[in-house]
Amino acid sequence: MISISLCMIVKDEEETLARCLESVKEAVDEIIIVDTGSRDRTKETALKYTNQVYDYAWRDDFSAARNYSFSKASCTYCMWLDADDVLPQKSTEALKKLKASLDESADLVMTPYQTAFDEKGRPVFTYYRERIVKNNGKFLFLGKVHEVIPISGNVIYADIPVCHRKEKAGDSKRNLRIYQKMEENKEPFDGRALYYYGRELLTHEQYEKSIRILEDFLKREDGWVENKIDALRQLAFCYEKTGQEQKTLFSLLRSLEYDVPRAETCCALGRYFMNREKYAQASFWYQQAFSAPQNTKSGAFVEEECYGFLPAISLCVCYDRMGEREKAEYYNDLAGKYRPDSHWYLQNREYFSQRKQKEAKNE
Repeated sequence: MISISLCMIVKDEEETLARCLESVKEAVDEIIIVDTGSRDRTKETALKYTNQVYDYAWRDDFSAARNYSFSKASCTYCMWLDADDVLPQKSTEALKKLKASLDESADLVMTPYQTAFDEKGRPVFTYYRERIVKNNGKFLFLGKVHEVIPISGNVIYADIPVCHRKEKAGDSKRNLRIYQKMEENKEPFDGRALYYYGRELLTHEQYEKSIRILEDFLKREDGWVENKIDALRQLAFCYEKTGQEQKTLFSLLRSLEYDVPRAETCCALGRYFMNREKYAQASFWYQQAFSAPQNTKSGAFVEEECYGFLPAISLCVCYDRMGEREKAEYYNDLAGKYRPDSHWYLQNREYFSQRKQKEAKNE
């Protein structure tokens, strides 16, 4: 059986750290906590679970801190988590089974990362991350922000979802500051860093600069295809916000250069036409979302709703606006199968019911 060192970097996480460690402690052999400057009782909490708690002077570099935590590991494999991550019980049991069965020829284990949830706690945003790596010094994080371990060797995919459940707002401008400092210091950006810098700029409503950065990223040869497809959706949003309508549509269509359209792109195209009251075109693209390939193992950001609920509820609106009421109600019912407690589904159902009652009275 393999052994696993859980390696974490933390700062001011007294509210969530115990929850995280309770969910995983039975499945790992060693817990290493690297504190990057907590001012609360984070370290006191950590010491209840392990005596391997280390201080690390923060220097605006997530990879450096995470790699330091790996350097303290003594087990055959390293696993990383954030303090606001949690393993559901099923994932904990699955991790135990993986430990018992994993061939030591495996270099890296990819697992689903669920980072957004609907009102009932169901995941709506998922992507695979490199979660467990062989502790041989070859698998280290790269990137000061949005750090990643380059995937290589014998890669295994395991259905062990990790849930990212944030309990408090962090420093929302931290990542942007790090990228801006890199830019000021004329540090080199690889394609991945450029992509995430563009996304950070968009998040902070710096649309013009986001456009410039994302367009520069698209010219790079070291950009990953899935990131380029997503970058074009982000570009479309920026162009929309800056009133550049033609470029908005062109950015979405440019993604077809890389592959068949993802459901996320189909929904973005549907939304583009719906917002302009072109419901026939909108319905075409929403229909395409149902048949779009969903490859959760690609590493791309997967918006689960784009593969079911969102196109269904949007088609309900489109067909209602086009006067095709039977189709509208059909798609609302379909949306209800995906999310029976959705406010929009329930509101539409009431709308259809009242309309039928009104029509019955007029007969």
